Amino acid sequence: MLGADEAGKGPVLGPMVAAAVRADPTAIPADVDDSKRLSPARREALDTALRGDDRVAVAVSVISVDRIDDPAADMNSLTVVGQAEALARVARGGDRAVVDAGDVRESRFADRVADAVAAGGSDENAPDEDAVADAAAGADIDVTAEHGADESFPVVAAASVIAKVERDRIVAELDAAYRDRGYDGIGSGYPSDPTTREFLREFVAREGDLPECARRSWSTCEDVLAANEQSALDEF
Repeated sequence: MLGADEAGKGPVLGPMVAAAVRADPTAIPADVDDSKRLSPARREALDTALRGDDRVAVAVSVISVDRIDDPAADMNSLTVVGQAEALARVARGGDRAVVDAGDVRESRFADRVADAVAAGGSDENAPDEDAVADAAAGADIDVTAEHGADESFPVVAAASVIAKVERDRIVAELDAAYRDRGYDGIGSGYPSDPTTREFLREFVAREGDLPECARRSWSTCEDVLAANEQSALDEF
């Protein structure tokens, strides 16, 4: 059985990460849960256990900031692409997958993911189809999508843990890189995080533009740029 989920849909900084897990249900740790309900330490331990179990196959797909900012992109399509890219790397024909629905219509989302996996991880409705270089040739799988699947299906919860830990690792690396440049850290990357907002304000004030890790199309970034421009006008 396969499960897929993603982490980082809403942040203003960093990529979105999707993950897929293929395993016999008995191989999934009994205390696995939606990653948001677990402590960072427990997520790390589960991630290590899942990746170290030869009965479990794990794959991730990183949806870059550039792909998110593509004017032709939308988050529903990118969620399809992310899940399908990850699933395509571990799926075998005839597998059954349960995925966390990224669309108000669960059945439509399931159909799109299944079609994209069969195409090797690309979605005909999303841009940048050629971005997947290492996906499988394609597998015909049965996909069910449900809202809150990470709360109901352990294999989807396992995928949510893998995705969350991978995104946290990427954000930690970004944080360290900007600290090396004299900043006080980037925070979680979510617009509601005061540290993230302060980092963006300081970066734009110092550099005159947004950092490469920022999703330029997010309203938070537009607000920071506008505020900095107004500040410059006021000083003038």
